[in-house]
Amino acid sequence: MSTRPSLAAEPRTVIGKQVNSLRRQGILPAVIFGVGQESQAIQINALDWEILRRKHVTKNTLLDITVAGGKATPVLVQSFSEDPRSRKPTHVDFHVVKMGEELTVDVPVEFVGDAPAVAKDGGTLLHLKETLHIKAKPGDLPTSIVVDVSGLADFDATLHVSDISVPKGVTILTDAAEPIARVMAPRTESAQAEGDVDLAAGAPAEGASEES
Repeated sequence: MSTRPSLAAEPRTVIGKQVNSLRRQGILPAVIFGVGQESQAIQINALDWEILRRKHVTKNTLLDITVAGGKATPVLVQSFSEDPRSRKPTHVDFHVVKMGEELTVDVPVEFVGDAPAVAKDGGTLLHLKETLHIKAKPGDLPTSIVVDVSGLADFDATLHVSDISVPKGVTILTDAAEPIARVMAPRTESAQAEGDVDLAAGAPAEGASEES
């Protein structure tokens, strides 16, 4: 028996701008699609989706979906959109998957830990990559890749993709030589003063005309 989150759906006949009427009824429009399968318009209970979101269901999460009480189908949350003001969901795309076939997706990077060069030396942590391109079977896909920055002890240290450890079954496709995080040194007082002098030197004298 599957232990994946599950979601019930119904076929949807309302399309276009008319879907706003569904949203007002607490119904969330969605689409389910996959290789060798025609795209199908469906609708789900907006409250059911919100409950799943609270359980950390997000992009690339694997779940089971049933349409009109049919057979449960494993799908990935391909994407979803929200109203920018209310943050309420407006649409979801589900991608039908085959559990034995690998997928290539982009997953977000989750930075954890405290970099000594930040905590002790006042530097600024720079996130040089926000996502990584990976390959894995649906059941092995992580919703994020965790990167520990606690090894960044000085301003010369840089974390690269090659330094990242990933779960079993996951292959990173992003170039291993690409930097992913480093700490930028704080501006010194002398550097700030030089910047102020440069600005002053480039400014026109008080009362002088800008035209010669």
